[in-house]
Amino acid sequence: MRPEMQIEPTLRALSDLTRLRIMRLLAHIELAVGELAQVLGQSQPRVSRHVRILCDAGLAERRKEGSWVFLRSAVSEGLAPPLGDAVARLLATAEAQDSAFAARCAEDRRHLAAIRADRSAKAEAWFSRHAEEWDTLRVLHCPDEPVEAALASALGVKPDEITLGTLLDVGTGTGRMAELFAGSAAHVTALDRSPEMLQVARARLQQFPSGLVDLVQGDFSALPFGDSAFDTLLFHQVLHYAQEPAAVLAEAARVTAPGGTIALVDFAAHDREELRERHAHARLGFSDEQMLALLSEAGFECRPAIALPGTPLTVKIWTARRNATNRGKPQEAATTGADATS
Repeated sequence: MRPEMQIEPTLRALSDLTRLRIMRLLAHIELAVGELAQVLGQSQPRVSRHVRILCDAGLAERRKEGSWVFLRSAVSEGLAPPLGDAVARLLATAEAQDSAFAARCAEDRRHLAAIRADRSAKAEAWFSRHAEEWDTLRVLHCPDEPVEAALASALGVKPDEITLGTLLDVGTGTGRMAELFAGSAAHVTALDRSPEMLQVARARLQQFPSGLVDLVQGDFSALPFGDSAFDTLLFHQVLHYAQEPAAVLAEAARVTAPGGTIALVDFAAHDREELRERHAHARLGFSDEQMLALLSEAGFECRPAIALPGTPLTVKIWTARRNATNRGKPQEAATTGADATS
């Protein structure tokens, strides 16, 4: 819970140049304490003290991700309570009007650009190490582009419109789905259990405004969110890793608002046993009957599925609407496109 902002601690927190610089940096991007220290050219313990003062005043927020702690601004123009909004406008005005402060902020942003470049370089290195492994899987199914286009259509995405509300991308991986749909969502939460994958996603998503996308470390079997927290949930090539898909979807239903939408992109049922060993797949795809039963039991009303055939794997897109009650009712499965391998 955010501390209530009060004028005296707020002004005290803003009375130091380093803390003013931190606030201007956090207005652009979420940063780890170590990254802030690197940009500011100060020791990590010293920066940590400044961060504690900002957080105690309600001007910044900490978020733990594995062994890392990330900082974000808790104030923004037009989006914060009145005092927070006033602080955000004051800092922006100060940079616009105070040439010395503006020069210092510009220098900090040049250092920040180096941080972003380093993130991108590490992400590229990670891709290079895993490229062969991913390529062997990618050739088994249809290209990504038609899948992404079909998914956008199934979700009712429209150009320049916020159609998805609050979006949870479960198992975000490299952050591709979060990147693809960020422009159609009021807010995106990208969740993955792997800190390494979250670092890759962070590099991909760092061009978005601060506060639009949150990256969260967590497990799909125990989502770290409250009930009915999201309007749209997305599982893109994730559910086949679940040992107990029913439990995962029950948890997904818990955090989906009544009337909200879930979309699952996964393989139709297949017999490629080598995917268990080479790619840690717990499930060899899903038939329409299986998915219908799973979603209905979790409390979703299924829509017609979409099939995108490949050689030999068929990608399926299942979408469903969250019931107001906890349990759904069985219904007939429908499939469009080519018949799935069921």
